[in-house]
Amino acid sequence: MSKLKILIAGGGLGGLCLAQGLTKAGVDCEVYEKDPGVLQAGYRLHMNGDGGGALRACLPEPLYELYMQTSRTNPRRELAVMIDSRGVEKAVRPHIGPPNDPVRPHTAVNRRTLRQILLSGLEDRVHFGVEALRFEQNRKGVRLHLADGRVAEGDLLVGADGINSIVRRGLMPEAEPVDTGMRMIYAKSPLTPEIAASLPEVLFDGFIGATDASGTFAGIGAFIPRRPIAEAAAELAPDSVIDPVEPYMMIALSRGFAPLPLSDRELREASRERLYAMMLGLTEDWAPALRGLFERIWVSSIFPQSVRVLKPQEPWRAGRATLLGDAIHAMPPTFGAGANLALKDGAELAARLIRAEAGELTLTEAVADYEEAMRGYAYPILEMSVNPSYKTDFSKGPGGRAV
Repeated sequence: MSKLKILIAGGGLGGLCLAQGLTKAGVDCEVYEKDPGVLQAGYRLHMNGDGGGALRACLPEPLYELYMQTSRTNPRRELAVMIDSRGVEKAVRPHIGPPNDPVRPHTAVNRRTLRQILLSGLEDRVHFGVEALRFEQNRKGVRLHLADGRVAEGDLLVGADGINSIVRRGLMPEAEPVDTGMRMIYAKSPLTPEIAASLPEVLFDGFIGATDASGTFAGIGAFIPRRPIAEAAAELAPDSVIDPVEPYMMIALSRGFAPLPLSDRELREASRERLYAMMLGLTEDWAPALRGLFERIWVSSIFPQSVRVLKPQEPWRAGRATLLGDAIHAMPPTFGAGANLALKDGAELAARLIRAEAGELTLTEAVADYEEAMRGYAYPILEMSVNPSYKTDFSKGPGGRAV
């Protein structure tokens, strides 16, 4: 019988990775997610060795292989590339973070697919539509109050509940998200074989940043799975719910820190058709190949996002509640590091809790050691990601080379 009971608030990538790692080792855990199911929240995610290594450590082998087989085919160049609005290459830089392995070093996944993979086998442990409201902790344990009136009790509460974390609010109420002023519009554009053949090769490198003289910026990333997702899922996880996904180009449009042509309220309330028209207006003078990506956008895929961050916090005293992912180090999508670090948090915390279960560490030692490690690897990337000099000029980035 498990000696520890871990409560996890939030069923996103980091929380599910932690739950997979604990379950794999026989440590009891329960996950409480306020959303009614796996909603669409973003599209393509860049994956490096931080995220890939965490998945390798926490997932059963068939699910890890499913993650790899449904990840993006290797790009022409494993680089982040800056181009102008005419498609001319201006600068390159290496991806942030370690590679996965020599065969599949840096890759990308469809976010919803990865979350469905992480849910596989946890169906009895993940409780959807159950919102965490508040918690109490003492020397003996923690009590989590849920919106449905129940109270869950355990030895440790993990706040994996995102940038608006109720767990963080209880631990450090002064740590409020900061609005960067950046506004982004995400969308998908189809990528059939015929469309792919018509596009310049540079669009199939690791990740593309396209910008024009007015400051309009588009992050562009191809997603072409190594194997049809439905086929891979049927072989490797036949009892799991994994939606099929066709190849696409993800587009994230912004004007850096400058405002979009809509106020925040208008941005929130605008129809997808209005946002689509704005995207076309901002890129009307771009090269035909780039312009075509915007013209073909699936309007139903469009959604806006305001980018907020959490500033690094001074070290705090470890207790019966801790935090991971966006709940403690939310950052802009500058380097594609947020999801990788959330997964790494889950694996790092799982490894220490497994040792606590075995009696090698006290629970307080396990939590304190995780939190110290997390601050060491996540905060430098957080601080770098909010530095404006790294936003749109890759020649100033780490290892950048102007061309």
